[in-house]
Amino acid sequence: MRSQRLDSIKEYIYQQKTVTLDQLCTEFQVSKNTIRRDIDELVSTEKIKKIYGGVTVEGYKPMLSFDERNISNLQLKQSIAQNAASLVNDNEIIFIDSGTTTMHMIEYVKDKKNLTILTNSIEVIMRSIPYPNINVISLSGSLNRKTLSFTGTSSATVLSHYNISKSFVAATGISTIGGASNSSPSETEIKRTALLKSQKNYLLVDHTKFGIISLMTFSNFDNIDSVITDEMPPDDLKETLDKNNCNISLVAPQI
Repeated sequence: MRSQRLDSIKEYIYQQKTVTLDQLCTEFQVSKNTIRRDIDELVSTEKIKKIYGGVTVEGYKPMLSFDERNISNLQLKQSIAQNAASLVNDNEIIFIDSGTTTMHMIEYVKDKKNLTILTNSIEVIMRSIPYPNINVISLSGSLNRKTLSFTGTSSATVLSHYNISKSFVAATGISTIGGASNSSPSETEIKRTALLKSQKNYLLVDHTKFGIISLMTFSNFDNIDSVITDEMPPDDLKETLDKNNCNISLVAPQI
């Protein structure tokens, strides 16, 4: 029946995030004209939009290269990192992930005494080298050149053995539907493990991540203590954060 096919197509699109018309024709064994009619109906009722040659989930954002992400909104990222760093105390064991916002925290925690940082980020490791008061524990794993990090199940397994005071993680998307999401599947399990093992969890995102649904959700908001950002989220997202007792900490950009 057509209604069953529409449900299956909808589920397939939400799972794949972005698909071509040819993929849909092959997957569901129907003509391109039939798929076009089905897509027209789904676009009118679902959070799905047409793109050239296919469809995508509204708000979905693919992973950019490390350098592209690093130069985007640099001052905002530094301000967010500075705010996050103010939450770090001497003698703590913290996790800092491989985001292009979180790596800037090193500049602001460099004077902490006996600070231990667990990380899979090459940038965090390199920036910590000049400071002997910072103990760095690097997670094992495979090198992900796109994120400049060590990733994989072995990284998450190593991380699971540690007791963590606070975790500071980034996201490529934050939304009412997708929660805190990430574009790199190999990083997702590491983020999940860090949030489960930590006493306090902080999500560092700028306003451009609001409403974005990336490839994989690594956490709902009930496991995040605070979102550190530069603008108040849209009403629907703010309401969801409030319902989950997730604090919103606003920062001002550096001048």
